[in-house]
Amino acid sequence: MKIISYNVNGIRAAIKKGFMDWLQKTDPDIVCLQEIKALKEQLDIDLFEEAGYPYHYWYSAQKKGYSGVAILSKEKPEHIEFGTGISYMDFEGRNLRVDFKDVSVMSMYLPSGTNLDRLDLKLTYMSDLREYVDNLKISHPNLIICGDYNICHEAIDIHDPVRNKNVSGFLPVEREWIGNFMDSGFIDSFRFFNKNPDHYTWWSYRANARNNNKGWRLDYAMVSKTLEKRLVRSVILPEARHSDHCPILVEIET
Repeated sequence: MKIISYNVNGIRAAIKKGFMDWLQKTDPDIVCLQEIKALKEQLDIDLFEEAGYPYHYWYSAQKKGYSGVAILSKEKPEHIEFGTGISYMDFEGRNLRVDFKDVSVMSMYLPSGTNLDRLDLKLTYMSDLREYVDNLKISHPNLIICGDYNICHEAIDIHDPVRNKNVSGFLPVEREWIGNFMDSGFIDSFRFFNKNPDHYTWWSYRANARNNNKGWRLDYAMVSKTLEKRLVRSVILPEARHSDHCPILVEIET
C-alpha cells in the first residue's frame, strides 16, 4: 500500500499547476490531502475518478476557502469517519479517516500558531487530539496518521534552529508534544529510514527559500508501532511543486 500525504495549499490552485498529471504518474493507492481550501461542489470530481480514484472523501471547513482535508483511494474503505466529534476541530475540517480491513489511514491538518490566539488553540487542539488518538488506538491499533503537523520535531528538521527557537512550529512545548506523541506508540516513518539533515517539506515563498533549501519538515506519516515490520519505505518528494509544501510518501506491506 503506497500512501501519499500532501498539503496542497488549495487543491484548485494545485490542479492548475499540474497536480493531476503528477498524481497519475506517481500512482499512489491512497492520497491524504490537507488545506484543500474548497468545497466538494467547487471541484470537477470527474478529474479524480478519471485519474483512478473512484473513492474520494472531502471534509471542508465551514469557512469558505480555508483549511479542509480529503482522502482519495483506489479501493473502497470499509468505513469513513468525518471529524473527531470535537466540535471546534470539526468546524475547521481537520481530520478525516478511512478504515480498511487491517489498517486505518487519517488525513490530519494541525493548526498553525501564527499569533497568540491561534497558538492557544493549537495547544488545546494538540492536547485534545492526543486524547482522541489514545482512545482510537484501542479499537483501531493499526493507524497511519498522515498530514501537516505544523511542528518540527528536532533541530535536524529545520534549517535554522537557533533563530527559530521562539517561533511557533519549533517551540519547546510543541516539540515535546510531538515527541510524546511518537513515544505513545507511533513511528516517524521518514526518520525510521533516513537520519540525514536538510530534508524539509515546507518552504516560505519569501527570499527564494525553496531554491536555497531553507525549509521546515512539518509533514509526517506517523505509523503505529504495530506496523513497524510492514514498513517498506518512507520518502519526501521535493520535486513536486504544486504548493509551498511538498508531498511525502510511505509504503507498507499489505
